[in-house]
Amino acid sequence: MVHHIVVVEFPWGRDKDPRTPLGHASLLAVLNQLGVPYSSHVHEVNGERFNANRAISKILNNLREDSMLAVGVYVWAEDIVQTLLSRVRDSGFSGPIVLGGPQISYTSGELESHYPEADFFVRGYGEMALASLALDASADVPGVHRAGTDDLNEQTLVDLSQMPSPWLTEVIPLEDQKFIRWETQRGCPFKCGFCQHKEPGARLRVPHFNMERILNEVDLFCRFGVEDIAVLDPIFNASSHCIEVLKRFVDNGFTGRLSLQCRAEMLTDEFLDLASQLKVRLEFGLQTIHADEGQAVDRRNNIPSARAKFEQVNKRGLPYEVSIIYGLPEQTLASFLETVAWCIELQVPVLKAFPLMLLRGTSVEERKGEWGLVESEGSMPVVVQSDSFSFEDWVDMARISEALKQTEHAHPQSIEELLKIANELDPDVNRFMPTPPSSLKERVVFRSSSAVEPVQYRLSDAHATALAVDCGFTW
Repeated sequence: MVHHIVVVEFPWGRDKDPRTPLGHASLLAVLNQLGVPYSSHVHEVNGERFNANRAISKILNNLREDSMLAVGVYVWAEDIVQTLLSRVRDSGFSGPIVLGGPQISYTSGELESHYPEADFFVRGYGEMALASLALDASADVPGVHRAGTDDLNEQTLVDLSQMPSPWLTEVIPLEDQKFIRWETQRGCPFKCGFCQHKEPGARLRVPHFNMERILNEVDLFCRFGVEDIAVLDPIFNASSHCIEVLKRFVDNGFTGRLSLQCRAEMLTDEFLDLASQLKVRLEFGLQTIHADEGQAVDRRNNIPSARAKFEQVNKRGLPYEVSIIYGLPEQTLASFLETVAWCIELQVPVLKAFPLMLLRGTSVEERKGEWGLVESEGSMPVVVQSDSFSFEDWVDMARISEALKQTEHAHPQSIEELLKIANELDPDVNRFMPTPPSSLKERVVFRSSSAVEPVQYRLSDAHATALAVDCGFTW
């Protein structure tokens, strides 16, 4: 029996995004290629008009006797998915329910206890697995855990070279679409302990899509006049094809913007030469300059090399941004300020500081007890305290993050000037969280008994002076 698949996605949308998210579209492209009947439901949880009850009602009305419900589960939509599953079963629907997405892929066990209504759980990239279940729900599919059986905790197998393009098959139409998100590869060659990228890609024989597909997509984007492309590859310049891709954009005379996530130490002169011929924005995840913090999270930076590469990027005048993390294991307020100061000294034009989130299934999440990491409450908790920094220290780091946000493209010339700005700000960690409108008024709630609302904290002049002294800076 071939099931009719009701494919459901609750994305965190952004203003310019296509109506159909790329991951969702990739699922549909495979189903379409194999002739599996489907209907698509995409409901942006942070959209102004989003209403959970209305969205769930639409999904229920689309379920048929021969349907199979497939839902992507993300941390920001966990509560909505739980409500959906409960209402689906309460409605009398007895067909199979398939769950996939990060919340499934990174849960190592007890999936049935988290989602008792579900029948199948897909860990890893779900395109071929979902299509296989739709064609034959009794099939034994690698990476698919069937409720009630022994959980082997396996990841799916997928051959990216055989995957159809959602762009070339027009699952995502390009008419009047000036901004898109695009991928040329999946997985990551590194194993940072705070990141979920590495595990699904571990079983990829070929980590990138068919080269002909990639180049044809580049031609298509240029032909349709796409103006802004955010490349989702975890590290674009880690691929063997990055030079060929950039050359294709150059040959097409592409005048739009390319946002590329890169590793600084892996930059080459050839890469930078091609980037200089395009309108690029390079995005670098540095996280920290300190070896002990990097070792704790398996992120080992070559700081002298990174400095040299950033200086090359500065010399060429290429737009770029650097992201760092506060709340890392072994981190102190002083060491965080040293990382910020290092970036300011290099004249990084946009420095973003993000709070550490303990994503499900990552090594840092599993080892959090070793460092006494304390999280906030809520669906997307952040680390707010540890053995190496207090909650008050974390509030100061959050305040500095706010100062960096407000001074992007015009950061102060010194850490002292930045601290003066931070002193006048209230930290708003909620800006990092894709929160549904129904919860927008909720502030972060902290588990630490000594914690109070961040808005009540201010960095005193005395404290700011002490920080500058402790870190070797003068006020």
